[in-house]
Amino acid sequence: MSGFLSKILSADEIKSLEREITKEAEAGREEAAWQKLQQLRKAQHHQHEAAESLLRIIDQQCLPLEGAADVVSEIAQSHRHDVNILKLLGECLEAVRDIDDLNAPPPDDAVFHTVVETLAGFAEHHDGLAGDEAILRGLATSARMLARQYDGIAENSCRKLAEINPQNSAYHYNLGLFLKTRGRFEEGMKSNQTAASLVDEAVDSYEWNLGICATGAGNGAIALDVWKRMGQKIELGRFGLPEGSYPQCKVKLAERPLAERSADEDDPGLEETIWLERLSPCHGIIRSVLYQDLGVDYGDVILLDGAPITYHSYGDAKVPVFPHLATLIRRNYQFFDFAGTQDKPRQLADASIDLDEDAIVYSHSENFRHLCANCWRDPDIDHEHHESMEKHVVIGRIAAPGQVDPGRLLDQLDEAVAKRSRCQLYAPDLCVVAGFERRASHDRRRFDLLVGN
Repeated sequence: MSGFLSKILSADEIKSLEREITKEAEAGREEAAWQKLQQLRKAQHHQHEAAESLLRIIDQQCLPLEGAADVVSEIAQSHRHDVNILKLLGECLEAVRDIDDLNAPPPDDAVFHTVVETLAGFAEHHDGLAGDEAILRGLATSARMLARQYDGIAENSCRKLAEINPQNSAYHYNLGLFLKTRGRFEEGMKSNQTAASLVDEAVDSYEWNLGICATGAGNGAIALDVWKRMGQKIELGRFGLPEGSYPQCKVKLAERPLAERSADEDDPGLEETIWLERLSPCHGIIRSVLYQDLGVDYGDVILLDGAPITYHSYGDAKVPVFPHLATLIRRNYQFFDFAGTQDKPRQLADASIDLDEDAIVYSHSENFRHLCANCWRDPDIDHEHHESMEKHVVIGRIAAPGQVDPGRLLDQLDEAVAKRSRCQLYAPDLCVVAGFERRASHDRRRFDLLVGN
């Protein structure tokens, strides 16, 4: 937007425009807010006051992320040597990306890197001088926005702020927030405890992060104390952690959650949204058997962060989808692929009620398929003529705790399937580990026909 002349806006005009833009955005009139914003956008190149006004508007999340990123890039380009503008810009970068999607890779917009590197230079030159604190605030926030790329800068900035002004509770909270998202739960717990001790009344964000860090650190007593203070009906339960009655929620699992990755491998890898048996405000047991190998699966205990990424609708109900913060306990369940046929929907999945010790028959797909009846009766013969028949085919995985004997599991599955009319289940890998090689060969042929191999 450079390369043109624009009139000088008076201080009153800038304030009036800022109020109008904020009002339009708060009313949900995004297009009107965006149009009014253009006057400030033109003026920011040659008026610091207009640039500062734009940053305040962005910091209040009045713009969609893409538009906010464009404006921030222009301001950074126009004022790349101005420490006063860039320190404010660094602080508002939190409003330029979706921070609720905790495990997203680092943003690829160059402005994030430019701001961190420029502010790092300013911080070095202003160390111990007036204005150092404001620079460090911008640097801490902008570095934290880049996932694991600038962890050293982010942590050092947060710690310096807490040292410069140790009575500022927000500085200790922000350090605790950084440590939590890096999986350093014991340290994060202590920082949040310090933050909480510096305020006269409880702050929800401090309490939430203290409870999450305590749970991640395995300190059930402190976590329980936090949740009780917040009015939760909860007591110590399984795994030595607080447990109450909570509705199921969903979690966006990551192969590499932010807390468990490095600067060299700074992306979430494979991801899958699953159901969670929620035991507390911030942890629970995975209750979906995964399609993919994420290194975490059914029965494992995970920690989730406090802010939902989105909501999934099921009729009138809205189910929150939380980000996966860390994996607390890997319970090493056994998994076996299966394919089968059924007469009615969910017959095989419902066979889980006849299995012991948290074992489950988990359906990934249930579809009607046309198969050759001759191949079905004798898959080893190369049939010249194919006779079509329709089957209600189920494909999925069986999960069972590690201590469950495969032979016993296979017996229970046989008994459960026999109770359900016109059902069959084929799990060749389970047959192999149970020691039934001949049956495994038969199951493999049927399994391959059903999955279409």
